[in-house]
Amino acid sequence: MAVAQDLGLDMAKTNVNGGAIALGHPIGASGARIIVTLIHEMVKRSSTYGLATLCIGGGMGEAVIVKR
Repeated sequence: MAVAQDLGLDMAKTNVNGGAIALGHPIGASGARIIVTLIHEMVKRSSTYGLATLCIGGGMGEAVIVKR
């Protein structure tokens, strides 16, 4: 939250449903859970684009932009 404030991000659009602690962190299914949550929120808000990011063990990560 400190980084979001420093960058001046709109908190109404940033991580609106919480992260892994709030939504659960199913081993091996985190990516699917994040995508489903993103698409649900995009439909709810009539959004055209959404961004999902995921950290992976060993310092790796991934990101995907979804267009509906």
